[in-house]
Amino acid sequence: MNTPVLTIAERNNIDAGAWFSTLSEDLRSAILARAVVRRLPDGAPLAQRGSPAEEWCGVARGAVRISSVSLSGKQVSLTYVEPGTWFGDIALFDGLPRTHDADTHGETTLLAVRKADFHDLLRQHVELYDALLRLNCRRLRIMFNLVEDLNTRPLSARLAKNILMLAKSYGVVQGEEVRIGLQLAQEDLAQLVGASRQRVNQELKELEREGALRVEPARLVVLSREKLVRAAER
Repeated sequence: MNTPVLTIAERNNIDAGAWFSTLSEDLRSAILARAVVRRLPDGAPLAQRGSPAEEWCGVARGAVRISSVSLSGKQVSLTYVEPGTWFGDIALFDGLPRTHDADTHGETTLLAVRKADFHDLLRQHVELYDALLRLNCRRLRIMFNLVEDLNTRPLSARLAKNILMLAKSYGVVQGEEVRIGLQLAQEDLAQLVGASRQRVNQELKELEREGALRVEPARLVVLSREKLVRAAER
């Protein structure tokens, strides 16, 4: 199979991924050889809860929103999969249906590996088993941290911590400022931190008053990482 054609920036995002970059050159080449490039518009559905798993994907550009539907029927954002991150392997491992909905957030480029090719890679590269085990251990640690934060930390700290993570994943440095490239409404932020939009709005205004950030329509600009770190540690 041919290596998929990505832009230089997209390929750099994949190669620099915290997980993918730790793999051997042989395994990285094997994965890329079996992947196809999918360029999708904003809001394109990728998976539905309860549907069978068909692909393993890496984000080369943009973001993938992982969400669920509440008892009231409201779509709730749980997390955003950033460039350089791979997802979708759990359901391919256990053969069970997808646990959440997934759709693109903004124009997005994916590397998609079909289910059959994913299992061929596992058979041919024992290294991939160990690598995916480490990846899922990391996911589990992150999940435990999120649960702990939700139950032990105030909203102001959770919000500041999430903004720092968004700045790390999607930040574009502009002089002394860092503009978060991921477009998020306050309702999206509220869902990520488990709070109401009104309370998040109040906390954002407080961070603005402290000079930690600037709120723009559907955008956040970090003015002082140090002040955000202090807010996250309160």
